Amino acid sequence: MNVRIAPSILSADFARLADDIAMCEAGGADVIHVDVMDGHFVPNITFGAKVIETVRRLTALPLDVHMMVREPERFFDDFASAGATGMTMHAEAAPHLDRQVARVKELGCLAGVAINPATPLAAVEEIAADLDLLLVMTVNPGFGAQRFLEYTVDKVARARRLLDDARSGARIEVDGGINRDTIGRCWRAGADTFVAGNAVFTAADPRGEIGALRERCTETA
Repeated sequence: MNVRIAPSILSADFARLADDIAMCEAGGADVIHVDVMDGHFVPNITFGAKVIETVRRLTALPLDVHMMVREPERFFDDFASAGATGMTMHAEAAPHLDRQVARVKELGCLAGVAINPATPLAAVEEIAADLDLLLVMTVNPGFGAQRFLEYTVDKVARARRLLDDARSGARIEVDGGINRDTIGRCWRAGADTFVAGNAVFTAADPRGEIGALRERCTETA
């Protein structure tokens, strides 16, 4: 699959959100990643439907909404109405994944499931064929600018095999510690969608960094 770079607005300057999103577009970003945290499933609290609605007005790019929340089904309708392109819930917070994935699709959105670093892939094995996206967390969720967990590279490779065996067309996304040093390994392991927050927004040239990350995703990188 083609490489997709998804800057996370968690690391953006919210006083300049429109400018930062325009910069991402100009740099060739494929997706805008929106991290929703509820202060329960993860310690932090971020934003919800109103910010999704605002970002939707600022860009035509797909909005990849990562739901780090308990009882994610409480938010499906509001986030779909706000303009989410896809919604990704955590397997650890969604005990009824079959029903919840089906509901996201009923709302006209792409359905994704995220798994934490220590969560086994078996948590999504039964519904792999129904997924549009599988997000393999490469850090523990809840905070930006964390250190990449090296053992997750093998997990990405195993996730790729799981999806292939299920004849699933789902993309594999990785999130956490993605930068020039880590993105190539994840690409070669089978990931195709890369969430980059700190790496993009703290770069000397944020617009150029998106292209630099993409360039690292080659078979020989």
